[in-house]
Amino acid sequence: MKKRKGFHGWLAALLFISIVASGCGNASEGKGGTASSGAGDGGDNGKKVEILLGYYSSDSSDTKMKELIEQFEKQHPNIKVKTQSAPYGQFYQKLDTQIAAGQAPDVWLSDGVYVMKYAQRGAAKDLTDWIESDLKADEYYGLDFNKDADGRYWGVPQGIQVGVLFYNKDMFDKAGVDYPSDEWTWEDLKATAAKLTVDASGKTAEDSGFDAASVNQFGLTFFSITEGWFSVMKSYGGGVLDEKAENSIVNTPENKQAFEWMVDGMQRGIITDPVDLKSFQSNTAVFPSGSAAMRIGIYARVQAANEAGLNYDVTMLPKGPDGKRVSPVIANSWVINQKSNDEKAKAAWEWIKYWATEDDVQKQWTELGEAVPVKKSVAQSEVFLKAGEKPANRQAFLDSLEFAQTLDNNAVWEEWVGKFNENAERAFLGDATIDQALSDADAAVQSVLDDFYKK
Repeated sequence: MKKRKGFHGWLAALLFISIVASGCGNASEGKGGTASSGAGDGGDNGKKVEILLGYYSSDSSDTKMKELIEQFEKQHPNIKVKTQSAPYGQFYQKLDTQIAAGQAPDVWLSDGVYVMKYAQRGAAKDLTDWIESDLKADEYYGLDFNKDADGRYWGVPQGIQVGVLFYNKDMFDKAGVDYPSDEWTWEDLKATAAKLTVDASGKTAEDSGFDAASVNQFGLTFFSITEGWFSVMKSYGGGVLDEKAENSIVNTPENKQAFEWMVDGMQRGIITDPVDLKSFQSNTAVFPSGSAAMRIGIYARVQAANEAGLNYDVTMLPKGPDGKRVSPVIANSWVINQKSNDEKAKAAWEWIKYWATEDDVQKQWTELGEAVPVKKSVAQSEVFLKAGEKPANRQAFLDSLEFAQTLDNNAVWEEWVGKFNENAERAFLGDATIDQALSDADAAVQSVLDDFYKK
């Protein structure tokens, strides 16, 4: 791994903070309080240890988190947990400031896309030894999503967000179109989406005289890295960064082919483009509002679809032209502060073990409906698979983890995603050719990477 940036790196990073995309934007017998062969019991000879735990939250998740913390403290009477929570954006703005000042929580909940930022900037503790000692990898989903190129672990998943294809069954039924198949390619999706795209006069994108400028119902809603272009590019054999996430690989024939698929769909009015999205309350509102027949969506989007009362289901994302299938995944994870002393770090590890190993903890959190459980014994049980009437095919989320890939996460993820989006949107809106947009994106992304990794 390259030279890490510490205090000054964090101050510089604050200049770039903007929430580009987010995973949540929006578990076998546990070990209890028994000392393990790894971190121990979080205290010496019964000495009381106090730790600060930070997490982003909503009202419902905050209530449940406090209940779980209270249960944890009863099992670990030598550990006192103080909490720091706030809504997503506020939490991370404050956290970055705290890290820069050396005052961050002892353990915090990281959006999965930020784990490598904390690791590579020296803010997160290397958890490799503790994970290998205390956790059985084959019992969990997502442990490897926090592993760096050198094989070190920097976090333990708190909940998993993985992308699938959501589809509105009523819209398919009305159009007399078959529901999506696991065998779909992206071309199959587009062909079906055209039949489900309807303009103000009631014509579909297949009809003569269809007006792409006055679409009332889109075939597919599409935006951002997580729920838009990442899966298409990857399944076409392309991508953004190399395996070490330190060099751009944007300007390739595979990415051009993926962009041709996306731009064509937007120009024909089948897929929402950046201008279309501005007419909605938020980018995520198109599908639950009944304005799109399909969407690429992470598990968290189930809540809004259910609240809207949609008749919908989910299936795996389509394959690329060579049969490759890729789902975006975000493993929101617990990380431990590198600057916490040994006592506090060990106590923080006890919290993480409690979360990951206790089936009851995993079940309680699963009932909130915010994420796919990390413990396979819970995720593969009715607690998750039968958590609600819709979607019926929750198994699709678990199946998609077999070909899931993280979003090229690294220390400057927000910055390079911002640069990529700027150039991608030029192509999406017809303000630049695909060749020019990819060339410019490649240079802009590489500049961001060089700024951190080559210094």
